[in-house]
Amino acid sequence: MSEIHFIVEEAPEGGYVARAVGADIVTEADDLRSLHVQVRDAVHCHFDDGQLPSLIRLHITREEVLAA
Repeated sequence: MSEIHFIVEEAPEGGYVARAVGADIVTEADDLRSLHVQVRDAVHCHFDDGQLPSLIRLHITREEVLAA
Protein backbone atom coordinates (compact mmCIF):
# COMPACT_ATOMS: atom_id res chain seq x y z
CA MET A 1 0.00 0.00 0.00
CA SER A 2 1.59 3.26 -1.07
CA GLU A 3 -0.89 5.56 0.67
CA ILE A 4 -3.81 5.57 3.06
CA HIS A 5 -6.75 7.98 3.06
CA PHE A 6 -8.59 9.38 6.08
CA ILE A 7 -11.92 11.20 6.15
CA VAL A 8 -11.69 13.90 8.82
CA GLU A 9 -14.83 15.45 10.31
CA GLU A 10 -15.39 18.02 13.01
CA ALA A 11 -16.68 16.28 16.13
CA PRO A 12 -19.96 17.59 17.60
CA GLU A 13 -18.30 18.09 20.99
CA GLY A 14 -15.31 19.87 19.41
CA GLY A 15 -12.10 18.68 17.85
CA TYR A 16 -11.74 16.27 14.95
CA VAL A 17 -12.34 12.59 14.20
CA ALA A 18 -10.35 10.79 11.48
CA ARG A 19 -11.51 7.49 9.95
CA ALA A 20 -9.37 5.51 7.53
CA VAL A 21 -10.86 4.37 4.23
CA GLY A 22 -10.26 0.64 3.72
CA ALA A 23 -8.62 0.05 7.10
CA ASP A 24 -10.00 -0.23 10.62
CA ILE A 25 -8.34 2.92 12.03
CA VAL A 26 -10.15 5.71 13.91
CA THR A 27 -8.54 8.44 15.96
CA GLU A 28 -9.44 11.88 17.29
CA ALA A 29 -7.80 15.05 18.58
CA ASP A 30 -8.66 18.54 19.80
CA ASP A 31 -6.92 20.39 16.94
CA LEU A 32 -5.44 19.67 13.52
CA ARG A 33 -1.83 19.72 14.68
CA SER A 34 -2.60 17.09 17.32
CA LEU A 35 -4.63 15.12 14.80
CA HIS A 36 -1.61 14.86 12.50
CA VAL A 37 0.37 13.30 15.37
CA GLN A 38 -2.48 10.95 16.31
CA VAL A 39 -3.03 9.79 12.71
CA ARG A 40 0.67 9.06 12.18
CA ASP A 41 0.81 7.14 15.46
CA ALA A 42 -2.32 5.14 14.60
CA VAL A 43 -0.96 4.22 11.16
CA HIS A 44 2.38 3.12 12.63
CA CYS A 45 0.58 0.97 15.22
CA HIS A 46 -1.77 -0.60 12.66
CA PHE A 47 0.74 -1.64 9.98
CA ASP A 48 3.91 -3.71 10.15
CA ASP A 49 7.10 -2.02 8.96
CA GLY A 50 7.03 -3.73 5.56
CA GLN A 51 3.41 -2.72 4.95
CA LEU A 52 3.56 0.89 6.20
CA PRO A 53 2.09 3.31 3.61
CA SER A 54 4.46 6.03 2.40
CA LEU A 55 1.74 8.73 2.32
CA ILE A 56 -1.19 9.63 4.56
CA ARG A 57 -3.92 11.72 2.92
CA LEU A 58 -6.43 13.62 5.06
CA HIS A 59 -9.69 14.65 3.43
CA ILE A 60 -11.09 17.27 5.81
CA THR A 61 -14.83 17.83 5.59
CA ARG A 62 -16.83 20.54 7.25
CA GLU A 63 -20.57 20.92 7.47
CA GLU A 64 -22.28 24.27 7.84
CA VAL A 65 -25.98 24.78 8.44
CA LEU A 66 -27.66 28.04 7.44
CA ALA A 67 -31.14 29.31 8.21
CA ALA A 68 -33.25 29.61 5.06
